Amino acid sequence: MSMTPTMSTGLKISRGDAVLLPIAFVSGRGTKLRPAVVVQNDHLNARLNSTIVAIVTSTNVRAQSEPSQLFIDISTTDGQQTGLLHNSTVKCEHIDTVDQRDIVRTIGRLSPPLLQGLERCIKAALAV
Repeated sequence: MSMTPTMSTGLKISRGDAVLLPIAFVSGRGTKLRPAVVVQNDHLNARLNSTIVAIVTSTNVRAQSEPSQLFIDISTTDGQQTGLLHNSTVKCEHIDTVDQRDIVRTIGRLSPPLLQGLERCIKAALAV
């Protein structure tokens, strides 16, 4: 008998997708639909019911000296491809494992240059 989990949702997600999903408040009381970026590799995204995401925020403007955060400027072509509505920061120090069925929809995608930046930020956040 195979113990390999399989994805049971119709939504196909890929590394670099900007997605919307319910994120719990820090207090633990309730959730709000928020953007996140899928950081898990595509092989595991296809095999597992869960995925790893980095949380996106528009409330904190990143300090240029913060290597674990990727700033997305929506006035640029790369920024517009993400589907984000506001200048935002991908917080690679704030990653979470989520059930793929909780992803409401894909809103956009990180361009190759933004994906390269994401890689650098993940490495900085995890010291790898």
